[in-house]
Amino acid sequence: MEFGFTPEQREIRRQVEHLCQKYDLAYWRKRDDTGTFPNDFVADLAAGGWLGIAMPVEFGGQGLGVTEAALMMQAIAESGAAMSGVSAVHINIFGPNPIVVYGTPEQKRRFLPPLIAGKERCCFGVTEPDAGLDTSHIKTRAVREGNRYRIDGRKMWTSTAQSAHKILLLARTTPLEACARPFDGISLFYTDLDRKHVEVREIDKMGRAAVDSNALFIDGLPVPVEDRIGEEGKGFQYLLHGLNPERVLIGAEAVGIGRAAVKRAADYAKERVVFGRPIGQNQSIQHPLAESWMELEAADLMVFKGAWLYDSGQPCGVEANAAKYLGAEAAFKACTRAVMTHGGYGYAKEFHVERFLREVLIARIAPISPQMILNFVAERALGLPKSY
Repeated sequence: MEFGFTPEQREIRRQVEHLCQKYDLAYWRKRDDTGTFPNDFVADLAAGGWLGIAMPVEFGGQGLGVTEAALMMQAIAESGAAMSGVSAVHINIFGPNPIVVYGTPEQKRRFLPPLIAGKERCCFGVTEPDAGLDTSHIKTRAVREGNRYRIDGRKMWTSTAQSAHKILLLARTTPLEACARPFDGISLFYTDLDRKHVEVREIDKMGRAAVDSNALFIDGLPVPVEDRIGEEGKGFQYLLHGLNPERVLIGAEAVGIGRAAVKRAADYAKERVVFGRPIGQNQSIQHPLAESWMELEAADLMVFKGAWLYDSGQPCGVEANAAKYLGAEAAFKACTRAVMTHGGYGYAKEFHVERFLREVLIARIAPISPQMILNFVAERALGLPKSY
């Protein structure tokens, strides 16, 4: 068994770490304070070809796998950028996967190069106010009118929509009651985010202020038929090709945040002297941080097992979901412990760990709750009856 990375994979991590050195903790704190999107950071990633790390070479990408993408995203998170950094580019890494797998040659030529070059930014329109995780009950409707569709509906928690040029949009083309199976009749589109027909309303939230989250109100959005990905009614199946990679990436990102938090806590524990000795000499400080280190390393193994399975063309649903769950839970605990290690200073912005704690919550909540992952693993890994 081999648990190491290839020299080429280690070089990817080294190069990304080097790029991230330009964007220190003070930079990310300022982005968080001002709510300013990290355009210069994204531009540097695009210039280095990193936005297309898992995209085909013929369209300007690097043609690598989810393993390499996870290494890249983990390095960004671990640098201290946390979710403010990774969420700025996250959709570029996994979102276009259905286009790569199911798009026509013409669609790939039209859609992929601008994304890879950073000339266009896309957002992801799936979640709805009344459907949540029950995607089969989405109400956004796409009605065909000749050579185009007219789309009406609402989407929630759509990141980067304030500046996105395109949207990967899931909509019903056949009413649920007319479908043989719940997930039939849903189609996937990649089209212009035409603001004459889409109101984008930002959601004020507790963390990751640098990357906007939005409610979208879609009113008569005209979408050419040639912007539909694959066959009508099979969009949910196409979307699945992006979901497992996304779970792996979120697991990798969470582990990166957790590592950053543990490192800052350990460094602080070495320097902070109370009662004439560094607090890191006390087992009540040592043991929780040591436990978090072990939990993060264990989660990391599941992350890269899931990535390896996906890149090898093998089933990876259980492992990808487990990676997301284990990474997020371990990282949340690590960030909490980092705050507590700092004591009152952990609550102060200047020590940065409070931002890690606020931002790592995203990895626990989205894009699927820990409880739904437990349901999925119980059913698929243990053969227990479906509970939802």
